[in-house]
Amino acid sequence: MDQDTILVMDNISNRSPGVKALSNVNLAVRKGTVHALMGENGAGKSTLMKVLIGMYIPDSGEITFQGNKVRIENTETALKLGISMIHQELSPEPYMTVAENIFLGREPLSRFGLIDSRKMVADTKALLERLEINISPTAVMRTLSVANTQMVEIAKAISYDSSLIIMDEPTSAITEREVAHLFQMIRSVKAKDVAVIYITHKMDEVFQIADDITVFRDGRHIATVPATQTDRNSLIAMMVGRELTNIFPKRIRAHWRGGLIRAQPYPQRHGRGRQFRPAPGEILGLAGLMGSGRTEVIEGIFGIKPIDTGEITVKGAPVQIKSPGDAIKSGMALLTEDRKLTGILGVLPVRDNMMIASLRNYTTAGLLNGSLIDETCNRERSRLDIKTPSMDQIIKLLSGGNQQKVLVSRWLLTTPDILILDEPTRGIDVGAKSEIHRLMCKLAQEGKAILMISSELPEILGMSDRILVMHDGRLEGEFTRAEATQEIIMRAATGNNALAVEAVAENAHS
Repeated sequence: MDQDTILVMDNISNRSPGVKALSNVNLAVRKGTVHALMGENGAGKSTLMKVLIGMYIPDSGEITFQGNKVRIENTETALKLGISMIHQELSPEPYMTVAENIFLGREPLSRFGLIDSRKMVADTKALLERLEINISPTAVMRTLSVANTQMVEIAKAISYDSSLIIMDEPTSAITEREVAHLFQMIRSVKAKDVAVIYITHKMDEVFQIADDITVFRDGRHIATVPATQTDRNSLIAMMVGRELTNIFPKRIRAHWRGGLIRAQPYPQRHGRGRQFRPAPGEILGLAGLMGSGRTEVIEGIFGIKPIDTGEITVKGAPVQIKSPGDAIKSGMALLTEDRKLTGILGVLPVRDNMMIASLRNYTTAGLLNGSLIDETCNRERSRLDIKTPSMDQIIKLLSGGNQQKVLVSRWLLTTPDILILDEPTRGIDVGAKSEIHRLMCKLAQEGKAILMISSELPEILGMSDRILVMHDGRLEGEFTRAEATQEIIMRAATGNNALAVEAVAENAHS
């Protein structure tokens, strides 16, 4: 171990329930660098990091940190050594304040041995100001957006003044502007010789921020290369074991006639704009920055939140949607943005998670038909290539990508006409993304109307037949696939639709 190396993990093996998650894995990380970990969901990246912070005990292998062999049996040991982690699945204490979350378990004490709340708030304020994060230290966590919750988690990890910070999908819920801000923070800690292990599925980010890249596949170390000596296609080939040339397989539709669903719902504060009219066979993309109102409007359409004005018609007939049950009866299905909070039932098995929205279709004489349920689940497992040891596996033990596939399968079993997908490939590896995209295209070809909300512009541009852009609670722009570019969408998303329309006209004449 040379002076520049801060961490060596040598021949680490670990078994998770039903599968061998890690098999003799090696990893070496240099001081003052960003080391990206790449691989499909279930490749072993997060498992290896949980070994590093003491959440899992390895079956074999050893860890050397800052020149010393160490045994990390719990997260407290990891923090004392100088290792902290931002987890992919956010788990703040929702009824505590930002300051209380950041200093949980290490609260400053007064001379009387009581928690010094004033100092805790002052220290949190100083930390957030230093990191240029505009969030109040006294805000209650449950009132924050997913993006701001993510920024608090990032601030908390940095607050430990660790020598090594692990970031597991840190940009999954933040805007491009906040990503740039995060990268600025990463560069500032790098300048202090802090090492960052960065787990992501986003190729563009890797080449922006990483110095070294390690690829895992099926719980094995495949390669470690300098970021300057590889490219996107080579990384994908290493990750999936084959070339993946068609990530966005969308075929262009020539035209649309009418709309299977027609909606102008604006829940609570969101109150102006055009109509949502996804047509049969169309993938209608919905873009916009965090806070633009995309998810709120979709929740209004699906009956999760009340709408103040407007109406919803399905197949030309007005409908009253006051609950998700009403939406499902009208032929809608919704894949929600937050897989952990509003998607999976974490302590239940895969079978129950898959079947829960359509159980009434699998009864005989009022009793559940177990054999039909098993047959259906196994068919869906095969169709979506869901990697699970069995249908009895607790879903929270699956990788994020396989959890997402189970949720997609859940809603497909309700046989919807209108499929609303809110961030359908968030936290999913490139191979699984391709599978989800192909499934979306297949469903559109079968005549289903798909409304896709995505923060990833390449996905919006690559998968949409038509694109709507939201800003400040209203539909700011509407563009065909041929008209849209990243620049045009961003202009509309920041409230400059007139400039976006000008750009469309300029492009048409060039």
